[in-house]
Amino acid sequence: MQDTPSSPLVVGIDVGGTKTQLRALAGADRVADHVRPSSGWRPHDPDAAARWLTAIVHDALPAGTRPAALAVGGHACETPRQCAGIAAALRGLLGVPVRVVGDAELLVPAAGLEKGVGLVAGTGSVAVGRQPDGSPVQVGGWGAALGDEGGAAGLVREAARAVWAAHDRGAAPDALATGLVAAFEVAEVPALGAALESASDVSAEWGRRAPVVFAAADAGSRLAADVIADGGRALAGLVARLAARGLAVDDVVVAGGTILSQPRLYDAFAAALAEAVPGARPQRLRFPPVEGAVALARSIR
Repeated sequence: MQDTPSSPLVVGIDVGGTKTQLRALAGADRVADHVRPSSGWRPHDPDAAARWLTAIVHDALPAGTRPAALAVGGHACETPRQCAGIAAALRGLLGVPVRVVGDAELLVPAAGLEKGVGLVAGTGSVAVGRQPDGSPVQVGGWGAALGDEGGAAGLVREAARAVWAAHDRGAAPDALATGLVAAFEVAEVPALGAALESASDVSAEWGRRAPVVFAAADAGSRLAADVIADGGRALAGLVARLAARGLAVDDVVVAGGTILSQPRLYDAFAAALAEAVPGARPQRLRFPPVEGAVALARSIR
């Protein structure tokens, strides 16, 4: 039989787009660190989301233990009303203090900061912060068809647009054009439109071709370099929108597989941010986002 922790147990959960991580601490002691796929996460159904999270808590914690507080950062938990609905359902099931936020809101506390902006550029892109009264503000995150500039899917969309424009001008295919034609397994540039439109999961299928854009830039494609620079400016623009609404943007914590794995995009963002929001300090997230969930759980005990 497992010993139950003597200190109050705080639990943080980071529900990402593909994987979910739960971390439970009793004082400084790590009681549980559990990772599982995010399949089954239904953030637009508060009761279903709460049941799914409760099952993870019960599976991950030692027998006979229960959390003293729980905080969750949820992928696609996009509005305060939506997050509040999940939190209320969770409190009903677990009977403990609960806080639910969008997963991007975990970045600032994960970096050990009390205020600032969390910026994610992975498959999609979004920036979040809090107004002086504590109410959350999210900008961006509108999906690959309409937005997500600077995210992987948005970069591929804009790369295709750049290639089509060059084709219409009569330019010969460059490294970006040939790379996209190969990646989408079509015969020529005009066929790219149908290939993009036929994707069953637009964000995922467009996004996984993003390395082509960076490879083309490395090979000397001016079109690709411009797409990346524009993506960096768009990400800086998200922070500028938050600043214009009066949010604290001195510290910008950056996460997401695309921007953290592609120095060209990070450098373009940092340069554009220095111009758009002088004084803002970008920093790469160096700790797992679940650490931010644990910090939030500690704050509501």
